[in-house]
Amino acid sequence: MSGLTGFYLHPASPLHDTGWGHPEHQGRLRALSSTVGRDLLTLHGHVEQRDAVAATEEDLLRVHTESLLEMVRESCRIAESRQTLVPIDSDTVVSPSTWDAAVGSAGAAITAATAVARGELASAFVAARPPGHHATPSHAMGFCLFNNVAVAARRLQADGLAGSVLVVDWDVHHGNGTQDVFYEDPSVFYLSVHQVHHYPGTGGAHETGAGKGVGTTLNVPLTVGTSRERYLRAFDEALEEALGRFAPDFVLVSAGFDVLSGDPLGGQLLEPVDLHSMTRRVVEVAAGGCQGRVVAVLEGGYVPERLGAGAVAVIRALAGLEAPPA
Repeated sequence: MSGLTGFYLHPASPLHDTGWGHPEHQGRLRALSSTVGRDLLTLHGHVEQRDAVAATEEDLLRVHTESLLEMVRESCRIAESRQTLVPIDSDTVVSPSTWDAAVGSAGAAITAATAVARGELASAFVAARPPGHHATPSHAMGFCLFNNVAVAARRLQADGLAGSVLVVDWDVHHGNGTQDVFYEDPSVFYLSVHQVHHYPGTGGAHETGAGKGVGTTLNVPLTVGTSRERYLRAFDEALEEALGRFAPDFVLVSAGFDVLSGDPLGGQLLEPVDLHSMTRRVVEVAAGGCQGRVVAVLEGGYVPERLGAGAVAVIRALAGLEAPPA
């Protein structure tokens, strides 16, 4: 088994254009890539960039409806023919390059998860864009078109590479789409630590799953401005509770960097070093039942410089390296 951590960025992902006035703009991945590049002296020999393959329609249809795929595809066709941006809703925009970016990012998550599951890598980070955790089976919303983490989980299961998957979501917003996909599925445990009374308005502690999936959803809503110490304690307690109920053989992380202090769409106080600690905790618990198999996939984070610093902290943690200096 390789000890390397993979870094995945599909070449189409940075081309998704939402307009520079949109929070989820093209500068996010530029800042992330630049910051990771400046850390190469430390990452060398521990982190390796790998190529990603786009998701197929079959991959997407394990999670999403044909009508959603056709709506996104047609919106992108209109954007291409008019050479303009096309809004799907008040938050979610597509451009001529969006289809390739969306299937590329979903495919990057699949490629990373497959490599880790097969032992070709120890762990991986996926710089996905557009993000995914708000995308439900039938609706694109909240900047998200296809649910990258859910698509990767279903591909692992379809290929027999994982049976039980734990999804850990620390984005400041609740991942309503991921919850919806797996709400009645006992083979996937969804853990979300997020800001209470925040977009999209879901994620109450009473939402614990349904049918055979009762007990495999755990929501931990925290108040605005929760102290860093309390936040880390709540995260650790939630992770322990999840593992007390569920025995995963693979872990996927919805890594949202809008939980960092100063994010315009957040309200929390975390610093990159805290995300390093949270990632290390996930890696430690994964070392028990999952052979350390963890893949983190980018979700939110809307201050590009902070996003870059946070990503470096998470990548270092995945690779077993010390946190970057504050």
